[in-house]
Amino acid sequence: MKIEKANRVSLVDQVVLQMEELIESGVWEVGTRLPPEMELMEQFGVSRNTLREAVRALVHSGLLQTRQGSGTSVCSSSILGAVIERRLYKSDLLETLEVRHALEREAARLAAVRRSEEDVRQLRMHMEACLQASRDQDNRAYAEADIRLHQAVANAAHNRLLIDLYHHMTDALHSSVRNLVELAPNMDVHQRIHGKLVDGIVTQNEEQAAEAVNEYMAHLKEVLTTSLEES
Repeated sequence: MKIEKANRVSLVDQVVLQMEELIESGVWEVGTRLPPEMELMEQFGVSRNTLREAVRALVHSGLLQTRQGSGTSVCSSSILGAVIERRLYKSDLLETLEVRHALEREAARLAAVRRSEEDVRQLRMHMEACLQASRDQDNRAYAEADIRLHQAVANAAHNRLLIDLYHHMTDALHSSVRNLVELAPNMDVHQRIHGKLVDGIVTQNEEQAAEAVNEYMAHLKEVLTTSLEES
């Protein structure tokens, strides 16, 4: 990706926007350490003060983090993701499940209407991964496959905003979602619901797809409630 030299109008904002694009496009991936200050000043064609102000703005927004002795690095793939992660940190898991429920139910409905043949292939592939993990009695692999299956449902909705919201939410909650699925002792219940969900999307049955999400979330909430009572 070519970095353009900023002009004299809103220099800081221009540098911020270009840095955001470098991050969101994946040129600067999460964990990437930014190039030296002098190199960035030359690339963007700005002064040290302008560059530092832009970096401070991105640190404040949650895209970058600065650590003494380690320099500045990328800590989130988008501002939306950083904002969601900060908000989720203040919410309990039950509240988060309720929001996931709303997003996934609508995603399932839209997927049933809009899914493509490639979406169907992806759903069946992740469904098979869940089945294999279940046969192997590998809870961790099952949890990972479960997350990918539900992300594939969101992708099949073909609504970019919904996809971004859902993916950032599950990225931020990855470990919590994985642990929650691992707490569920009966994979057969998951598999039955997954089958109903995927079949509803493949056959373009909106109500069946949405009802499968309702069942899935009710099951997870029951697991969570039981876990909290036992702890």
